[in-house]
Amino acid sequence: MPMLKFRKKRIAAETARALRRLAAVEAAVVALGDEDLLDLADILADGDQTPLREMAEAEMRQRKISL
Repeated sequence: MPMLKFRKKRIAAETARALRRLAAVEAAVVALGDEDLLDLADILADGDQTPLREMAEAEMRQRKISL
């Protein structure tokens, strides 16, 4: 049983770290100036749809700016 508790704690810690990193990435996208956000969106526009691309597009919609 102690091994299961340790594993649950480890998974919880890994999840918390991943959520903090995701929040930091989202905050970095929000903190970009309009020109930098447009540059990022332009770089990501030709590739596959990714979470980062979705974040950039959502922030552009919120700011009412487009490429």
